[in-house]
This record gives sequence, C-alpha cells and structure tokens, in this order.
Amino acid sequence: MKRIELSPQVASFIRGHSPEPRQRLRVALKQLSRERGEIKPLEGRLKNYFRLRVGNDRIIFRYSATGKIIQCIFAERRDLVYEVFEQLMHARLLSREDE
Repeated sequence: MKRIELSPQVASFIRGHSPEPRQRLRVALKQLSRERGEIKPLEGRLKNYFRLRVGNDRIIFRYSATGKIIQCIFAERRDLVYEVFEQLMHARLLSREDE
C-alpha cells in the first residue's frame, strides 16, 4: 500500500464539495493507495503524470522517485482539469528558467 500526499489545492478541492461527492473522493483516494480505481497515464507534455477519475472530477498525480508515495498534485472538474494543469505546469517551468 502506498502513502497518499495531497497538495493544498487538492485538499481544498475535496473540502469544497458537498458531503456525498467529498466521501466519493475520499474513498477513491483510499483505493488509489492500493493502486485501484479508474487510473490512466497521461500523454504528451503530461506523460509523467496519471489521472484518477472520480465521477466528473479528476485528480492528477504522480509517483515519487521511490514509488512508495503517490503525490496528488491537482484536482478539478473533467472539463477543466487538463487544460488548467498544463498551463500551471508550463508557468512553473518558465519560472524555473528565470531563476
């Protein structure tokens, strides 16, 4: 079983849901710790990431270097998640180039 780490954004996203969807997300994260659930590797510029599908919500995650930790990085509704996450990653890479 792997340890799950939630970014502040993911934790806030989960807390922002009403009780029933929030519970579904929590159950899905418990299943993810056993690498179960609707998991799919991402492609293209996001090829080192995976997504967990929970109804209309998506959680983007990656495995730590050791593979013992699943780092949940970003969560959003299906219709926004990939576009917004890719923009955030692009902005993050550009800010690293400025350092």
